[in-house]
Amino acid sequence: MKELILATALLAAICTTAAAQTGQPDPLLTRRGWEVGGQVAKYQYEEPNFAKLTGERGGVVGAYTFTSPNRVYNRIDGRVSYGGLDYESQGTGTSSDVPDWIAEARAVIGKDFLVSDNVALSPYIGLGYRYLYSDGRGYTSTGTPGYRRYSHYVYAPIGVTLRMKTGGHWVFAPTLEYDAFLGGRQYSQYTDTGLGFSDASSRQKNGRGYRAYLMVEKGHWSFGPWLHYWNIKESNIVPVAPGIGTLGRANWTREYGVELRYRF
Repeated sequence: MKELILATALLAAICTTAAAQTGQPDPLLTRRGWEVGGQVAKYQYEEPNFAKLTGERGGVVGAYTFTSPNRVYNRIDGRVSYGGLDYESQGTGTSSDVPDWIAEARAVIGKDFLVSDNVALSPYIGLGYRYLYSDGRGYTSTGTPGYRRYSHYVYAPIGVTLRMKTGGHWVFAPTLEYDAFLGGRQYSQYTDTGLGFSDASSRQKNGRGYRAYLMVEKGHWSFGPWLHYWNIKESNIVPVAPGIGTLGRANWTREYGVELRYRF
């Protein structure tokens, strides 16, 4: 993980040094066009006092931004992330290399406000969708069978980016975001266990999320650390066998890492 972070930082420094310094748009304003990049992260998903998944992830990100003369912008962005995670549960044992995928798609609208010659604020609001697939099939260290899990979140991102010129064509661009949870659904494919249970689909109504980025921008490049956090409350109980029900447990997810993007 440390080697990947160091390599990301060195690559960004090399590329920004080589980038052209003329003919660039105002670095304080949201930039029109495409962005592509990659990220590495540490990940932890936990159902308190029951189970957790931890490990490292790698992913790709992409976005396209539309801008207008009145400094209103629209952005469509997405990411796909994968990790082979370690599973640990009280009473059911452990397993390793659990395939875990996350895919996200978002659309936001915002506006740039020039506070001074060196500072700009860019608030935004939008709609987002998060999909997770975790394949826990197989057996844990205690012989307990696992199953596949699918998770869907719909949320409204509400945030603001602050851009500050720091000299030498560098811009410091931190972003803070609150993710208002609009609803979700959890699918648990218990038929994978072979124990006679039916699959379960439970609604998730309450939760919240937060995001933070500490990006540095220069020319076509941006890079820096980031954090995603989710806290989801317990869902409704659904039957899986005569006289037996299950629910989506309360859980939290923390993901943090570094990201490098190229803008064109």
